[in-house]
Amino acid sequence: MSVKAGLVGVGPVGDRIVRCLKERSFPLAERLRVAATWARTENLADEEFEVFPLDAANFEESMRFFEGLAVVFFAGREGAKGASLTWAKPAIERYGCFCIDNGSDFRLDPAVPLVVPEVNIDQVTAETKLIASPNCSTTQMVVALWPLHKAAGIKRIVVSTYQSVSGWGGAAQRQLWEELRRLITHGSVDNRDPSIFPRPIALDCLPHIDRFLPNGYTKEEMKLVNETRRIMDLPNLKVSATAVRVPVEIGHSLSINVEFERSLNAEAAREILSDPAKSPGIVVVDGPTKDPNAVNVRKAPEELKYPTQADVLGEDWKDMVLVGRIRNDETVDHGLNLWCVSDNLRKGAATNVVQIAQAMLERGIIG
Repeated sequence: MSVKAGLVGVGPVGDRIVRCLKERSFPLAERLRVAATWARTENLADEEFEVFPLDAANFEESMRFFEGLAVVFFAGREGAKGASLTWAKPAIERYGCFCIDNGSDFRLDPAVPLVVPEVNIDQVTAETKLIASPNCSTTQMVVALWPLHKAAGIKRIVVSTYQSVSGWGGAAQRQLWEELRRLITHGSVDNRDPSIFPRPIALDCLPHIDRFLPNGYTKEEMKLVNETRRIMDLPNLKVSATAVRVPVEIGHSLSINVEFERSLNAEAAREILSDPAKSPGIVVVDGPTKDPNAVNVRKAPEELKYPTQADVLGEDWKDMVLVGRIRNDETVDHGLNLWCVSDNLRKGAATNVVQIAQAMLERGIIG
């Protein structure tokens, strides 16, 4: 069964959506249609696409893009922030499109399911025309914690994120490289764009992602709180978050402390997370290292292996959530600490929306 599909957004996430559709052999009935805020030619996943212009001032002409499409992927910020607000509802009402939105506009809308396929794909039915995909850090955290919650019941989460600049967008990636070049050639950074980050990001960490709220937390931090509660259907779950921007181009890491209702030690958690049937989408990178330099050079035979952001840039783990540093929290009765890494542009965004569409296809919802 093949389907007609469209993409709204041509930035880094849009590029990854095209890549995921190709890599996963998503059955397209015709060439993927691509739209953004103005007409141009764009290279996405090493392929040239003519971009259809979406302009609210030219509404009827713009709506031609959606005619006949079974599913539309909204790339979020890269598709002009708020694109789904303008185009999803009329595309649904006029043409019956299923719209899967990577943006933030509908994530807390009680009428719109917030979906991570490994956790709550059952919320998507034939009547679900609009589906939201979570914030990238939330996505990888719930993938890692859901199997543990099913085993022991999560009581409280304290999470600190270490988020790459690509979470802001392509301009932030370019700024990081420019700042690094300036540091190497001139020893200082004086040409940063303050509309992206409030301070230079090169060789620094900024505990500031998105706007600050009256409670002292940022919007990014509260996304981790509110979205986690929605996805896991735990409206009273205690979650405390600190979100930090780090000078890494792609890939987010999370340090997670989790307290459970029932007993669950590190050994049992490692066994659960290592079982693909119980923990789909997860790779455990933990235990004794096989690096000969640990013993021969660093004289550290006790050294353990662990995942880093660099590990998700290769082919093997680009769509996975990597978990390591699994250890008991010795300050509470039923607590664990773990380290979690994923590619924010893929599993944190593009891969997740494509997986939703694949599940809908497999269940006969589309197609």
